[in-house]
Amino acid sequence: MPLTMHAVAVPVFVRALTALDALLTKGEESATARGFDPAVLLTSRLAPDMFPLTRQVQIASDGAKGGAARLAGQTAPSYPDTETSFAELHERIAKTIAWLDGLDPAAFEGDPDADLVVTLAGQDYPFTRQSFLFGFVLPNLYFHVSAAYNILRHNGVAIGKRDYLGGL
Repeated sequence: MPLTMHAVAVPVFVRALTALDALLTKGEESATARGFDPAVLLTSRLAPDMFPLTRQVQIASDGAKGGAARLAGQTAPSYPDTETSFAELHERIAKTIAWLDGLDPAAFEGDPDADLVVTLAGQDYPFTRQSFLFGFVLPNLYFHVSAAYNILRHNGVAIGKRDYLGGL
């Protein structure tokens, strides 16, 4: 069976988001067990100029759905970035995964070397479909999931590599 754009995108996105969801659960449980308000974690960051945990989750969600949409020639759903609780972040991840799971694998068919121009902050970036997936979408998704993991770990949440990798 040939490797398809869908096969190297959607299941990987879903796995990363599922692992992120589990990390958030462990973060919330850890805070409760240690006797502090779990909401403190949502605004935590590793450096003054980096996004807090909530924004890392939002960007991971946006990157997965936006990347899949561009590769499938579709429009991604838009979610307002208004989450202020773990429950709302879990809901956002669940909506993103449900949308990804609903994508037709046939929509991803086509030449992986076809040109794809992505506009970010008013600047056009030329890619091929393949270079967009491997050189931008996947690294960006992993960056933000890793940042969320690191914020939680830095705040004493007992998580490790298996938690980050998810479902081994």
